[in-house]
Formats: sequence, structure tokens, C-alpha cells
Amino acid sequence: VVQHYTVAVLVCFRLFRTFRDDKYVYMLLEVCLGGELWSVLRDMSCFDEPTARFCTGCVLEAFDYLHGKGIVYRDLKPENLLLDGEGYVKMTDFGFAKKIGLGKKTWTFCGTPEYVAPEVIMNKGHDFGADCWSLGILIFELLIGSPPFTGSDPIRIYTMVLHGIEKVDFPKRISKRPEDLIRRLCKLNPAERLGNKKNGIIDIKKHKWFQGFNWEGLRRRKLTSPLRRELKGPLDHSHFDMFPPELEEPSDEFSGWDKDF
Repeated sequence: VVQHYTVAVLVCFRLFRTFRDDKYVYMLLEVCLGGELWSVLRDMSCFDEPTARFCTGCVLEAFDYLHGKGIVYRDLKPENLLLDGEGYVKMTDFGFAKKIGLGKKTWTFCGTPEYVAPEVIMNKGHDFGADCWSLGILIFELLIGSPPFTGSDPIRIYTMVLHGIEKVDFPKRISKRPEDLIRRLCKLNPAERLGNKKNGIIDIKKHKWFQGFNWEGLRRRKLTSPLRRELKGPLDHSHFDMFPPELEEPSDEFSGWDKDF
């Protein structure tokens, strides 16, 4: 139980409590002052292999935890990954997550076009294999700076996805081991994907790209993150992009929809 709690604290964004006033519902969440992984990737253009491997390792721990509880995440992308004060990756935004149980499928169409698995597009029913597909897309984007399937509109992207990763020419920047892992994660047949077989996420952790990686050090937060950023204090939010405040005043909310929230 202690080990599972440690992993949950490591990789999942924590909700502490909720409260409300006449206009808003508030959620008190864990602070992750390192900013969005997407912003860091944008500023750096792409990551080297050790950095991409560290980030992927954090995501794998999250998937291992979630899949073990029968939960499929379904919205992996850099925008939904935050960095805490030590530079460890935390998964957030569980709006598309669903508990389906082991051996079950779900049919809801959801996800981001560049990351959505082909069986979701075809409405064939999907399971944890959809997360394995999106992990392959994430590794590609971390190493290159953009996902393998991109286009001017979703339909164009979906068409490329259905043609498969086999049609993608990998840039020379991606070496043989991560390319092999990406192609194994992005098999068109979900049953053939690494991570979606009998041994689950363990098969991905045993891939040659992770050879020598200190998984226990990651779980115990003993590894120094390559994305650790300097913080001036517990209120330093300088690593997040700044946006203009919303000026529109919302109306009062008295419907009572959230009385049991």
C-alpha cells in the first residue's frame, strides 16, 4: 500500500479539497512550479534522449499505476504534463480518464487528434492500448519537437493515423532504439502493442531504450531531473506563461448542481 501511494504521489496531480462561493467552484490542487512540459519543449525545440527518457519514465509510472487500477487515461500530450519543483513530471487533466476494468473496452470518441489511436477513430472499442499508442507519439514529439502525424485539420490527421506509423519516415535525430520502441508502441493492431500484452507496462520498461535506467531511483525521487528549474520560493510562478485576466464577470450560481461536490 505504501509503495502504491508513493507512486501515486510521484506521478499523479493531487487534489486536496474543494470549496465554492456564489460564482465559482474552487479546487485546491498540488502546486507544480516547474511549469508545463509543453512550454519547456517549445522553448528548447526538442529534448535529448536522456531528458526524453526521464519524462517517459515518469509517464510510464503513471500508466503502470492507472492501468493497474483499471483506468485508461486517454489524453496524453505535453500540455497535460506538469513539472513539480524538483523537475519530475506530473500527469494532470483526467477529464477523459475512465475506469473500464481489466479485459474490458470503451467506445467514447475522445482525445487530441495528433495522439488519438486508430481504433478510437474507427470506433472499434479501445482499452489500455490507446494509452500505449499515445506514449509512442509522445516519445516522438519529445525527441523531434512535433508529433509524427500533423495536418491542417483533424480529418487529415486521422487519415495519416490510419495509414500507420509504418508510413512515417523517422528523422535521423531519432536513433535506432527509440525508433524501435515507438514503432512497437504504435502498432495498428492494439493487441500487438508493447505495453498492451500480458506483462503490461513491464514490457516497455524492459525495452533496450531503458537499459540501465534506474527505475527504483525514479520511484524514490533520488534521480536528478534534467528539467529541474531554479525557483525563488514557494510562490514563484515565473515558469508558467502569462495570460491576460478574464474581464467578464460570471453570473451568480445558485442551481445547486454541486451540493454533493
